[in-house]
Amino acid sequence: MRSLLRVCGAAGLVLVCAAGPAAADDGGFTIKDPRIKESSGLAASRAHPGVYWTHNDSGDGAYVYAVDGKTGRTLARITLTGVGRPRDVEAISLGPDGDLYVGDIGDNLDGSWSHVWIYRFPEPARLEDQTVKATQYDVRYADGPRNAEALMVHPKTGRVYIASKRESGGGLYEGPATLSTAGPNVFRRVGEVPWVTDGAFSPDGTKLALRGYFALAEYAWKGGAEPLGDWHAVPGTPVQGQSESVTYTTDGTALMVGSEGADSEVARVPLTEGGAKSPHGGGSSTGSGDAGGNGNFVLGAMVVAGAAALGVGAKRMLGRGRRA
Repeated sequence: MRSLLRVCGAAGLVLVCAAGPAAADDGGFTIKDPRIKESSGLAASRAHPGVYWTHNDSGDGAYVYAVDGKTGRTLARITLTGVGRPRDVEAISLGPDGDLYVGDIGDNLDGSWSHVWIYRFPEPARLEDQTVKATQYDVRYADGPRNAEALMVHPKTGRVYIASKRESGGGLYEGPATLSTAGPNVFRRVGEVPWVTDGAFSPDGTKLALRGYFALAEYAWKGGAEPLGDWHAVPGTPVQGQSESVTYTTDGTALMVGSEGADSEVARVPLTEGGAKSPHGGGSSTGSGDAGGNGNFVLGAMVVAGAAALGVGAKRMLGRGRRA
């Protein structure tokens, strides 16, 4: 959160921060459960259409919540057993096997934990409060500990990816083909990403959405040694208090974006053509350091967000003028 406040203080972002949220399209909801105060991840259920899985950030417990996408009310709280005490749960994703993967991958000191964890359990067939046994996987990075908030499971291959979080740009890490409980699962850097707070694969596995505090973009997913292809900023993305989560709707026609805080809103962002695009058809690089495209990604998305905020402000001003 401190990083977000520093960004809002920067002159180049004063307009975006001050403009307030852009109007959200129909189909969003407000999380009404008072127990969910730090919704940090989001995943659309396939077993229960219209339901979204979420969880709190640090300080809660081994809980996952099923929230009704129409009313915002909690339909079930799942208590996980077979895992240790969660430290900093940041992400949730649904795999092609029907299992939910929960990423206890946060590290606010950016390297204080030698390992982090992934918890995995089958998506419950019934939506009711219950206790389920989960599998815990030990995760380490080939190039050392780091902070991360985005965990994505590819919907076709089932391979798990993690995007690390740094203000200057992070890395995209690929896990082994199959996670193992026999020892550490080593994730290796395969690409560069901007300042990321969450991510999600499209249902058909051809795109990867990455979200930051002021940026939301879709990348073409190529897989292989350099998995990230061209990107474009997603127009119509609202500016939220603390942009924390993103998931695709099950039909892939929209993205759902959420924020932390009590009574936090989850907004629907329909996917249409438009928005700033990657320069010269550039995707990502697997080289070390900041990728040149990261700055363009953030700047392009900021332009789109700023334009949306200005549009909303202009409509309000014109409306007041007509009433005067």
